[in-house]
Amino acid sequence: MSVPDPQIAPIPQTNLSAYQRIADAIAYLRQHHRQQPTLAQLADHLDLSESHTQRLFSRWAGVSPKRFLQFLTVEYVKQRMDQTADMLGLADDAGLSGPGRLHDLFVTMEAMSPGEYKRAADGIEIRYGRGETPFGEALLAQTERGICHLSFLDPPSPPEADRELLTRGWPAARLVHDPSAAVDVLSRVFHGGEDGRPLNLWVSGSNFQIQVWRALLRLPAGSAISYGRLAESIDRPGASRAVGAAVGANPAAFLIPCHRVLRSDGGLGGYRWRPQRKAAMLAWENACPGS
Repeated sequence: MSVPDPQIAPIPQTNLSAYQRIADAIAYLRQHHRQQPTLAQLADHLDLSESHTQRLFSRWAGVSPKRFLQFLTVEYVKQRMDQTADMLGLADDAGLSGPGRLHDLFVTMEAMSPGEYKRAADGIEIRYGRGETPFGEALLAQTERGICHLSFLDPPSPPEADRELLTRGWPAARLVHDPSAAVDVLSRVFHGGEDGRPLNLWVSGSNFQIQVWRALLRLPAGSAISYGRLAESIDRPGASRAVGAAVGANPAAFLIPCHRVLRSDGGLGGYRWRPQRKAAMLAWENACPGS
């Protein structure tokens, strides 16, 4: 995906409150988007000055709140959904839809059945830690074979809950707390890497889930697709409900971009890590220069 200008977009690594402010702002803008609220009205809601509000938005998204508002409207989202269908068709015609297809973040995915995964994960070392992202605090876990977990910590949870969560998925793994490694990877995910190395995923799922996740990896940054169109893209028309369940089982938030799947009417639909964050991700991807 296109990465925001580093001078204006990334959230400072010491500032957890920036996304919380932005989430509050997005909730307000979504609720009042028909009235096209002004900068003064948004600033009043946030209890900030207009200049501070403008700076906060520019730092986070690289655009003004007024421009940002465009990316939250149903009309705009539906337009992007139509464009995405065309883009996927072009990708198919160009032969880019195979399992090895890399999407804009250069993500590769090694996937296996739950049984195969369990045998491979027995005794394996999983390094994990928390880090800040443009969308709040996240938990990342990885093995030598790739990233096996990425989730957002909302509502906040104590650090000891991380081991409990990971143990449920990998009871026989050896867990190693390694926050610096997690921060390094999260920085590559959200702010781009200079070496162009791919981000490798190592995940487990049913054959159907893996089909859906591979289809999600074909979606370009800033795009959007309906559950129905996603079902059609894997030759399973009418399986929208099953597709929704597979989307909800995504083990790697943002990397497998389930946030780009919306209702057919352009509405957000559900999201494991809160619909507000889903709206923020879609708007952020669209507002980033060059996306």
